[in-house]
Amino acid sequence: MGKLLDSVDAKALRFAVGFPVVLAAAFVYCASLLRPDLPEPLAVRWTDDGGAAFAPFGAYVGAGAAMIVVAGWLVLLQAVPLGRPVMMRRIMMGAGLFLSLFLTSALAAGLIGQVGLADARQSRVDMTVLALGSGAAVSLGVAMAMVYKADQQWSPDDDRELQAAITRELDPDLARDSIRLWVHARSSVFVMIAIASLFPAALIAVVVPWLGILLVVLALVGAAFLFARIRADRRGLRVLLAGVVPVMTVPAGAISNASAEEVRAADYGGWGYRHHGGTAAMLVSSGPAVVVSKTDGQRLAVSGGSQDSAARLAEVLTRVAARARRGGSTPPATGRPES
Repeated sequence: MGKLLDSVDAKALRFAVGFPVVLAAAFVYCASLLRPDLPEPLAVRWTDDGGAAFAPFGAYVGAGAAMIVVAGWLVLLQAVPLGRPVMMRRIMMGAGLFLSLFLTSALAAGLIGQVGLADARQSRVDMTVLALGSGAAVSLGVAMAMVYKADQQWSPDDDRELQAAITRELDPDLARDSIRLWVHARSSVFVMIAIASLFPAALIAVVVPWLGILLVVLALVGAAFLFARIRADRRGLRVLLAGVVPVMTVPAGAISNASAEEVRAADYGGWGYRHHGGTAAMLVSSGPAVVVSKTDGQRLAVSGGSQDSAARLAEVLTRVAARARRGGSTPPATGRPES
């Protein structure tokens, strides 16, 4: 029994067994709610001359629920063995989800098409229910195939998480010496950018469509550069413009002092990334910021978001700088890589 369990994906097995059963139970329950409005017997097949094949309500619902369970098991269980190719397991998981939902939609469409009729011969499959259910089944099946993690249960990411956990246990102060935050301009600035770009772009697009599109793209790029991602830890300070472009990287040992201050962006050259002389700045607005003095005499300023977050950032930078001067070791990279 132990060898069998080691050869299958336990989470996928639980889903493959349980999902069709739960889906079939939901179908039976919903069908029972419609029972007072359905004719007896129900039509199960329609012919071109207006005839139909019939079955009792219990047989229709019971056979339908059995079809959902059996079909779901037959396909979903193909994704459970770990020895099969990853791509095959992902496809089978998505296909099993799709098939179960499609059968449920088809059976439900047959029931809805007979609601309120005295004679099932007058009924037809409700195409609206069938179309909506089929569309949802296809989209959810594709989504399942894309997100299902069909690789081994232990991965390099798990190794990094384990190393991070061990490091945190050995060094309880590690979490205090790390801060990550996003800063951005005020909402009124983005509203101004939208007004100044979208309306002219709409007028220009009437004459030159590509120029209107270009104006909108430039506005979006400009707005993105009023975002910044700030990360401070025992390795030092790093600032990423628009969250992806590194513009400042300061090792902890190169920091002599950090303080939270109220600054005016105009004093540092304006919004965005600025660098002139011995001063660099990444300010998305005037207000709370952290001013850092480096050991080589240069200074830099970064927006701190709120007063509390700026004070916290300055505190972390001061502490890690002091630790680096005392010769404290720099911890290995922990957690998953930054995206």
